[in-house]
Amino acid sequence: MFGAEFWVALAFVVFLAALGWLGVHEMMINRIDGRRNRIKAELDEAVRLKEEARALLSQYQRKQREVEQEAREILAGAQAEAERMGGEAKSKLEEFLARRTKMAEDKIAQAEAQALADVRAAAAEAAVAAAGKILAETVKDGVAHRLVAKGIDEMKKAFS
Repeated sequence: MFGAEFWVALAFVVFLAALGWLGVHEMMINRIDGRRNRIKAELDEAVRLKEEARALLSQYQRKQREVEQEAREILAGAQAEAERMGGEAKSKLEEFLARRTKMAEDKIAQAEAQALADVRAAAAEAAVAAAGKILAETVKDGVAHRLVAKGIDEMKKAFS
């Protein structure tokens, strides 16, 4: 009377009824809901992490701009300091050269004065010697010797 298909269909219906009575469909729905919630939580976490990464990226980019600006300021300050130091060194060098030039001019003037004094002394000695010789030839005896000695002494005093 009933064929094999009937018994397979009846067994399938009984099986499905047993699954329904045991609440398998609710367990499957709960599992699917749990998996959906886990996936949603992971997606939410991924979105949160992505936003956090964007915030960190923008923060690091801002910090990078700040550091670059600070580096430009430091570089500008260093260039200004180098220019200031260069100008200072130049003025010190000019001052040093002026002092050395003044010292050299003073030494030259001193050497000229000494040479002039030496020439005057040599001229005075030559004049005294010549005057002595002329007087010795023109004036005779003791008077001549006295006059020559007196003249020599006076000339030495005058030129000293």
